[in-house]
Amino acid sequence: MPQRNDHRHFYRMMVNAEVKLMINDPEAARVIDGVCRDLSASGMAVEVDEPLEMGTLIRVRLESPDASVAPLDATAKVMRCSQENEDCYQLGLAFLELN
Repeated sequence: MPQRNDHRHFYRMMVNAEVKLMINDPEAARVIDGVCRDLSASGMAVEVDEPLEMGTLIRVRLESPDASVAPLDATAKVMRCSQENEDCYQLGLAFLELN
């Protein structure tokens, strides 16, 4: 539950699911594996083992464990990147478009 000083417009759900991040750059096209830690209607927090620059555009794919539910496939922008420990970074991603 958000605290009084939390100004988010959407509630966040705690998640612990594998996610694929595809960098939207033809010259640096690569896939990064991560773990989605929380998810809302406007974005997600993802743990990865390398930093990404703020402003980087990526495509996010989060598979569903239920075959009747479509996977999450979205275009997102890196809004925050903070180092959690030596080889763990947390990204704050904002959804730009749901595909």
